[in-house]
Amino acid sequence: MSRSESAYMFLMRGLRQLDFRGQCVPSDLLLIGDHSFPLAMNSQGQVLMAASLYGCGRIVVLGHESYLTSFPALVENALMWLRGDGSDNPSVAVHRNVQAVADNLSRSSFQTEVVGSFSNSLKAGVYVTDAYSVGADPTDLVAFLKAGGGVLIAGQAWSWAADHPKENTLHNFDGNKVSGVAGVYFSDHPGEVENLPVYPQIPSSYMALVTGKDFEDDLLFLLQGVSEFNVPNGSTASEVLVHGPLAFPIGTTDKGQAFLAGAYYGQGRVIVITHEGLLWNEGFASFWSNALHWLDEGRKGVVGVAPNNALNMLSRSGLKCEKTGFKKDLSVFVCTASISDHLEEIQNFVAEGGGLLMGGHAWYWAQKHRGKNPLTDFSGNRILNKMGLSLLGATLPSGVYKAPVPSKAVKDTYHFRHLLHRFARHVTLGEELSKHEEEHLKKLGTDCSTYLNMKAHDCCSYKQVVATLTDVLKKSGLPQVSASCPIKSPKDHLLLSVGADVYKVCPNPDALLPHLIKDNPLLPVVYNHKVKIDVNTKGGEEWVSTGLYLSPGMKTYIAIPAEIVNKGWQIQIGCQTDRLNAAELKRPPRVHERFPVTSEMMQVWNLWGGLIYLVAPPKTQAQGVEATVQMAVPAPYYKSGVTTAADWSLLRTAPSPWAELEFDNIILTVPSKAVRNLERPDQVAALWNDIMRAIADLASIPHKFPRKERFVSEVQISHGWMHAGYPIMAHESSADEVLNVENAKTKGIWGSIHELGHNQQRGCWEFPSHTTECTCNLWSVYVHEEVLGIHRAKAHPAMSVENRNTRAKDYVKGGRQLSSWSMWVALETYMQLQEKFGWDAFKKVFAAYHKMSNFPKDNKGKMNLYAETFSQTVNMNLTGFLKAWGWPIETATEEKLSSLPPWSDHPMVQYD
Repeated sequence: MSRSESAYMFLMRGLRQLDFRGQCVPSDLLLIGDHSFPLAMNSQGQVLMAASLYGCGRIVVLGHESYLTSFPALVENALMWLRGDGSDNPSVAVHRNVQAVADNLSRSSFQTEVVGSFSNSLKAGVYVTDAYSVGADPTDLVAFLKAGGGVLIAGQAWSWAADHPKENTLHNFDGNKVSGVAGVYFSDHPGEVENLPVYPQIPSSYMALVTGKDFEDDLLFLLQGVSEFNVPNGSTASEVLVHGPLAFPIGTTDKGQAFLAGAYYGQGRVIVITHEGLLWNEGFASFWSNALHWLDEGRKGVVGVAPNNALNMLSRSGLKCEKTGFKKDLSVFVCTASISDHLEEIQNFVAEGGGLLMGGHAWYWAQKHRGKNPLTDFSGNRILNKMGLSLLGATLPSGVYKAPVPSKAVKDTYHFRHLLHRFARHVTLGEELSKHEEEHLKKLGTDCSTYLNMKAHDCCSYKQVVATLTDVLKKSGLPQVSASCPIKSPKDHLLLSVGADVYKVCPNPDALLPHLIKDNPLLPVVYNHKVKIDVNTKGGEEWVSTGLYLSPGMKTYIAIPAEIVNKGWQIQIGCQTDRLNAAELKRPPRVHERFPVTSEMMQVWNLWGGLIYLVAPPKTQAQGVEATVQMAVPAPYYKSGVTTAADWSLLRTAPSPWAELEFDNIILTVPSKAVRNLERPDQVAALWNDIMRAIADLASIPHKFPRKERFVSEVQISHGWMHAGYPIMAHESSADEVLNVENAKTKGIWGSIHELGHNQQRGCWEFPSHTTECTCNLWSVYVHEEVLGIHRAKAHPAMSVENRNTRAKDYVKGGRQLSSWSMWVALETYMQLQEKFGWDAFKKVFAAYHKMSNFPKDNKGKMNLYAETFSQTVNMNLTGFLKAWGWPIETATEEKLSSLPPWSDHPMVQYD
């Protein structure tokens, strides 16, 4: 149970209902930060009572002063909680304006003292006051709270706001000068009164997901003389997620990505720009002057500037700016997002009224710290998260972006909380969304997933978002997407993108599961299945197959050998690692999960289910150790040299929907229906062993690959018909193509070999983008002719003699422009070399490259090196031939090769 949950239960003990009906009209309380939480929330999502922590102290806030006497049992609970754990100090100081509280406590164990105002001389552990009597300077009371004191404060601010229409209620209403520091504000909105039940847990409602201010006056001040923001080329900015109720975007791209944002926090303010270079960018000069005055709030104090480069620019504001690190007596502190010192002090500085200007991005940090979470681990976010702002690992494009129109900003600018609130109303109440809102639903889905990854389970704002999304999913269900039932609507996209993330973080995932997965039959399982681990990952990471599958939402424990705990190993559930970004989805966008191996007993699961793998990190050895999977569904799994024909006759009927066939140098992962009738996997193994040996031969590498290739065929992939990588990803129909030996030897399997060829390409002899889709086809031609017995002219329609000749002629007619030398045109160059010098020449060229180092980085340099290497390999000067193809052959290369006999009768001569 979280700290706030246990506090809530203590505060509400013995209470069954809270009847707010009566003459008094309370304020709706606005909550921010990590520690504030509601005690009473009406059916409109308005908070009428709340509690929070600040420093070592505690505070309870009631939305009207009359509640101090109309809820005596709650007040007694509050006083007990406010004096702190382990404290037996019975003394309570009560401001004379609420003396009735002292009268009510006359028969209790508390010793009350009625006082005219708060002072440091009070010996009480708890101070009780109304929101109007804290004084113009409640510094001492805030210090008392921070040091461990308890504060019970009650009142409403809506009538004060009506009498002070031009004043900022959040900062200027007396009560907020204390409670606001702890993240609880008396707002200028009246609260609706009802007879409310006391819930067994902290109340939540999607209706509480509102922005706490319209920010028009703030934007009017900040944007004086500012019509646009220019994020120049070279300033790669991060995106900032604006998620707090008092946070607001200031500068955004056309797609709603924020690069400049502000927020209220406690009694202070913050502005963040997502590249530190923009702090001293001339185009932002007017804005920075406005921003510093907004942060200073009229104090005319000292602005402490940590980054050297920003001092001159910020000094133009007219405020006193000095180069300094953080110190408490500043009015505004300016720093970069990589700051790692004084983090808690800076938070408190802002909470107690200071201004913070932070510049910097998180994308570079995220690239350098793979596997870490920038939201929680990046130092700048340890400050910003609590303020409702988070720097993301995502970048945004440079460009000139219009500043928002203050009067239209709330309606026209994307805001995470506002749109999530509107989407929840759309799902639960059927309210129509505007076209503008619908256009941003996809971004909202991405932002929800990002936000949930903060995993701030003890933060009330975070819990509200989790509860909202949980309710939305229970109400709407999850689209049951498939190849026969694809989804296109923005609403379904959003639901699919967040379903798994909500399932991971919601308090009761088992109750949510039936709303997410409708068809989830119970499959037979095996128990305590042992998995042998023998790996030597000389190259990249490697997946170790277990032959087991987890059904959607199914959990299991895996006993891990001590030798691989906390060594970079992971457990992966799911073979489909492509993340989709398509308008039409035939499966959820992301369907695999990974768990770092951090203990000898790991519990794992995946909403979508999937095959179970152990993932070995690069440059790792582990031999003769075993992992044990407590319970899982057996999968059809064949391994060359291990699985017998008798074993396979049973295994191919195993209930998992995914199957794997592991051969000498490749592992094929296919839907199980593709292997149900496969009687001779040994013949498939023989074919693929021959293919992979041939691929190794042409590449001039050993027959045993440093890492077996992987091939996964599934319903939808991220791009193309297939794409290379680990694993190679292909569409579902490719499963039959790679398993049918007869078809492979008659019709060929060009696409699969093409992708395996991609995995053999090396930057030193690649000339992107000319040869990206070309040289991989050397393997396609070689394997079809040398292994499958299919001549190149029949292996692919593009390889017919007629098509080849036409391409060469057209290329010459077009002026032999290298810009047109790509894919099939470029392949013709290599085919002409092969037809003259044979495959052995290519093998020797690739072998020669294995022995080289210090390669040129540019295409021209690399092409000249290739011309030189190939010429020396075949003992013939190929520069004339390659120049005929438009290659940028340098004079120095021609001179180097001048002693070799020229290839004077090459095929391109006919076009001269």
